[in-house]
Amino acid sequence: MSLARTFEEIVAPLPDDWTDLELDLRIFDESRYVDAAILLVACNAQPYSRHDWHWRIAVAHRFGHAASVAAVQLALRLLDEGGFEGELALREVRTGRAEVMQMWGRTETARREFKAIRAQ
Repeated sequence: MSLARTFEEIVAPLPDDWTDLELDLRIFDESRYVDAAILLVACNAQPYSRHDWHWRIAVAHRFGHAASVAAVQLALRLLDEGGFEGELALREVRTGRAEVMQMWGRTETARREFKAIRAQ
C-alpha cells in the first residue's frame, strides 16, 4: 500500500477534535535516504539518529507548530511517485487541546472574528 494511502487511513477515523499526531516513517531502501529526505522537506520531517525508524513527522490538525495534513499528504505522495517503499506508524495522537491566542489590546471586532473563525 502507498504511504499517502496509509496516511489517509490513519487520519480518516480520528475524532474531529484531534489536534496533533506523531508518525514514524521508514523507507525500505536505505541507499535512497538522501533522495527521500529532499522530498520530506515539504512536511519538515525530523530525522532520527541511531534509530530503526528514519523520520518523525509531526502533524497539526487546525493549528500548532507542526506540518499541515495537506503538507504531509504532498510529501508522502511525492515519495510514492518517486518509487519509494516504506512504512508509516502512528505513535501518538493528542485530542482536545485549545489554541491560545493573546487577546490583550485587541479590538472587540478582532476578538469576535477570531472566535467565529475558530468555531468552524
